Amino acid sequence: MSEKEFGSAIYSHEKPLKGFAMKLTQDYDEASDLLQETFFKAYKNRTKFKEGTNLSAWLYTIMKNAFITRYQKMARQNTFVDTTEDAHHLNSGGTPVQNLAVSNLTMQELESMLNRLDRRFREPFIMYFRGFKYHEIAQRLDLPLGTIKNRIHVARQELQYKISLTTRRTARIHAN
Repeated sequence: MSEKEFGSAIYSHEKPLKGFAMKLTQDYDEASDLLQETFFKAYKNRTKFKEGTNLSAWLYTIMKNAFITRYQKMARQNTFVDTTEDAHHLNSGGTPVQNLAVSNLTMQELESMLNRLDRRFREPFIMYFRGFKYHEIAQRLDLPLGTIKNRIHVARQELQYKISLTTRRTARIHAN
């Protein structure tokens, strides 16, 4: 197969690959970048492709591997190693966030509120809190993406309500 024929063959898979990239990244711009990277790697490694084998499967594998490599690279960039005795590993979203809210809630109270949530809502909420993306949670729990988004939303609302009740109760006690 000539270079031109190979280029034409890989670009004939653009639409389905773009859909797969969207499923992986959940972001249009990232999906476009991933698609471009896939085509670049495929063209660069065209001598490794064996004619007569499944070109589509080969392209999907390149895309999946490129996505995994990107994800691992981002995770490494956002991981800091604490050199204290306990050697904690901290994941950062990249942007420091300062919580300016004043509260008398203890971690024990927050954990208690979280533990009182229905397991259906608690489990995806905790996974999201720990840094999993919606599509990763959906995959791990084998549930539709919309269900995961809804359950995390419901968990947030319930926790906000419980926190506001506790905060008001605490404010009334301190006011008296």
